[in-house]
Amino acid sequence: MENPPLTAAQKTRLRGIGQTTEAALKVGKAGLTPTFFREFARLLEARELVKLRFEGADRHERAALIAQIETEGAAPCVGAVGHTALFFRRHAEPARRVVAL
Repeated sequence: MENPPLTAAQKTRLRGIGQTTEAALKVGKAGLTPTFFREFARLLEARELVKLRFEGADRHERAALIAQIETEGAAPCVGAVGHTALFFRRHAEPARRVVAL
């Protein structure tokens, strides 16, 4: 099931929720590995909203990594500030949705 695009108001709400959320995953020197994507998918299934921290990557590298995560992880980035980025993917089953939009 394809998720509809998020509105600006929904992204703002998600960024507000993300401010109080700790980074669940860190992207380090190893970069984006299959293990990273498995854990990322598991966290999205459980939480819907996942905050990542990028260690040791400059601005351009972070932008490329975010684009790759959006594509391969099938979750849009709802906000990125400094070394952190916030990704959201709504759960397919309405009963299992954690974040209310």
